Amino acid sequence: MHHRNQILNLTAAALAGSLLAGCATTESTSSGHSSWGSSYRAVQGTEQPARNAGFRAASEAEFELLKKSVLFTDDDVRYLRLSRAVLEPNVDELLDVWYGFVGSNEHLVYYFSHPTTKQPDGEYLDRVRGRFREWVLTTADADFDQDWLNHQLEIGLRHHRLKKNRTDGVEAVDHIPMRYVIALHYPITTTLKPFLARGGHSDKDVQGMYEAWRKAVLMTAILWSQPYVEPGDF
Repeated sequence: MHHRNQILNLTAAALAGSLLAGCATTESTSSGHSSWGSSYRAVQGTEQPARNAGFRAASEAEFELLKKSVLFTDDDVRYLRLSRAVLEPNVDELLDVWYGFVGSNEHLVYYFSHPTTKQPDGEYLDRVRGRFREWVLTTADADFDQDWLNHQLEIGLRHHRLKKNRTDGVEAVDHIPMRYVIALHYPITTTLKPFLARGGHSDKDVQGMYEAWRKAVLMTAILWSQPYVEPGDF
């Protein structure tokens, strides 16, 4: 019980100052920009899919087929962009909900913890929160171009032992199992709906925004899972 309370206290401290773990590292480019948020476009070129750690990012043509597979349409793009103005003033409260979920589950906050001491790193949690905030807004922008696709591969690698912890220089558990990358799709999207209802839009529009987010988070989780499978199998 003491250990559980300590975890919750550390998570609460991070909330006051600031997966999820998929957003858990950031990397600077040669120009000094962070590769997270809007500046991810500086990380990779735009002419072809990026190759990273032996993997090739999905191309725009491949992503079009993925969108078709989850019934993602231009209406979903419109609804995601509509959601931005609703979520931006509420994003910190939304993150409180998501962080509360992670912090109340020891098997999830474990991936922010030192592998030997098992103690969560409050500073690490705090840094992640800022990047998680940017992820919400970037997803709502719905600019799913090749730069964005290249960056999804980078984020996926940062879940994986191939790159996790390297750029933040933290000593945390070095690998997040793919099952959690996929599983967190549900708590993230389910808890979004009450926030989407705060914008004063019709029930139809709230449901449209919710469905668009469900599809967008699912596609993101799929893209992040690429490093977990053999090249060519993805």
